[in-house]
Amino acid sequence: MTVESIAAASNAGLNTAATTRIPKQSMDSDVFMSLLVTQLQNQDPSSPMDTNEMIAQTTQLAMMEKITAMTTASQEGFSLQMRTSAAAMVGQTVTYSKPDGTEVTGVATSVSFAGAVPQVTVDGNPVALDVISGVRTPVTT
Repeated sequence: MTVESIAAASNAGLNTAATTRIPKQSMDSDVFMSLLVTQLQNQDPSSPMDTNEMIAQTTQLAMMEKITAMTTASQEGFSLQMRTSAAAMVGQTVTYSKPDGTEVTGVATSVSFAGAVPQVTVDGNPVALDVISGVRTPVTT
């Protein structure tokens, strides 16, 4: 067997498709843990990582995970607050601005939670909750 045939055989591997790596845009616990493991694998055996430094990095990882959990809980709380506010508008007279700047007043008849921002139906027209500028309770005599 010649050298050329060995080179050709090694180039004809099973995985010939080019892989594309998409970089992460944010640091999460997986990236942090990967960096820590890589650091441990590549450390100088004659001068291992300081135990205090390792504990500090592990503590930073735990803090990052807790902050991420708090952010998620805060976002969920805000979403719930928006849904509650939108549901409370049903039966109320609301005012909102159209894209051209004119103000419209009508009665909210229903709410949809299908998107990120609840949609309040005002006189048959879906209106995003964040466009509504006023709410008035109907006056009964």
